[in-house]
Amino acid sequence: MLSSLDDDKAEDVVKIDLRGKSDVADAMVIASGRSSRQVQSIAEKMLDRVKTQMGIYAKAEGKESGDWVLIDAGDVIVHIFRPEVREFYQLEKMWLPAPDYAARSAASSAG
Repeated sequence: MLSSLDDDKAEDVVKIDLRGKSDVADAMVIASGRSSRQVQSIAEKMLDRVKTQMGIYAKAEGKESGDWVLIDAGDVIVHIFRPEVREFYQLEKMWLPAPDYAARSAASSAG
């Protein structure tokens, strides 16, 4: 899944280990696309690759708007955002340990 995001030029990709934190999934991946069109494209290609390469029929929500697409691939949940929407919801802040979030936030502000 991470290689799919990389292939499609997703930005600011963060993987969060959810084991012991949530029964919903083992990992969460958060990424950004530069526009609604890119968010939709990244999501469509990921859904196709997950199906063809892993045999997983993942479910997706939000593809129509392209602001925030959630892909449920079973053990991994993927969120693909436009940058403004990602900043508004700040999922990393809820799931990353405080020191990791602070370091990520500082790096994002500097770049």
